[in-house]
Amino acid sequence: MTATAARPQEIGSDPRVAVVVITHQRRDEVLGALSRLRALPERPHVVVVDNGSTDGTAEAIARRFPAVELVASPENLGAIGRNVGVGRLDTPYVAFCDDDTWWDPGSLRTAADVLDAHPRLAVVTARILVEPGGREDPIVPELRDSPVPGAGWLPGPALGSFLAGASVVRREAFLEVGGFSERLWLGGEEELMAGDLAAAGWELCYLPELTVHHQASKARDGHRRRRDGIRNTLWTTWLRRPLRPALRRTVHLLATLPRDRVTAQGLWAAVRGIPWLVRERRVLPPHAEARFAALDAAQRRSTARRYVS
Repeated sequence: MTATAARPQEIGSDPRVAVVVITHQRRDEVLGALSRLRALPERPHVVVVDNGSTDGTAEAIARRFPAVELVASPENLGAIGRNVGVGRLDTPYVAFCDDDTWWDPGSLRTAADVLDAHPRLAVVTARILVEPGGREDPIVPELRDSPVPGAGWLPGPALGSFLAGASVVRREAFLEVGGFSERLWLGGEEELMAGDLAAAGWELCYLPELTVHHQASKARDGHRRRRDGIRNTLWTTWLRRPLRPALRRTVHLLATLPRDRVTAQGLWAAVRGIPWLVRERRVLPPHAEARFAALDAAQRRSTARRYVS
């Protein structure tokens, strides 16, 4: 190697993108995710928000990965942990990563190149491969064949919403709409933000050149995830959709949900939010509502969007 040649890690390093990881009670999984992130050629700065873990997660991260910026929250902030992480950064782009997902080498650089080239693009969502095995997640065909109308300049299919753990966001756009809603906490929280981004004139798209791997952790509370997902779907629907589409979606949801205690808890939690929903309801402008309207039929047919646990 000549004196002027760069080392391999310098060739790939990219200061445009940082990564925010949220974790809770998954020490082993997050350590594995951080090992992969630290090995990426882009060498991104990584912020981990530990959501009140009691299994030694924060201590293990500090010991094993001193270069990682650690925020040890005393409570479980849910998706708001991502807001905290983004607040620590000044990079133009932020990749989100869950503790059971990891990005392919080169994907973060590609995302930054695409976002550089398209100043009104707020979010790019990656192809998701399920591990072990590397098969496509069932949601991928829905992303690839998205019926959502979008600008002609988009580098991939327009999306009505996105999957946070498989997306890179423009920090400017994220901050403009206020990040993730504190009320929704966690579970389908992306949909509300996506609507607000669209209302503000931002675009979202699927970019198959990006790849995220997902090996679902066994340490998860499936019932809580379903309960909160039901609640958040109804809250988002009634916060942003016009009356008739909101009614249609609600009727469909009620007709297809399992008849059990978890569903009842989710519905009751949604009902309890009615007073603040009425106060904060803000219907999307027509161009943003058109994205959600285009998704209605696809969501009803979807086999990847089921409230089961």
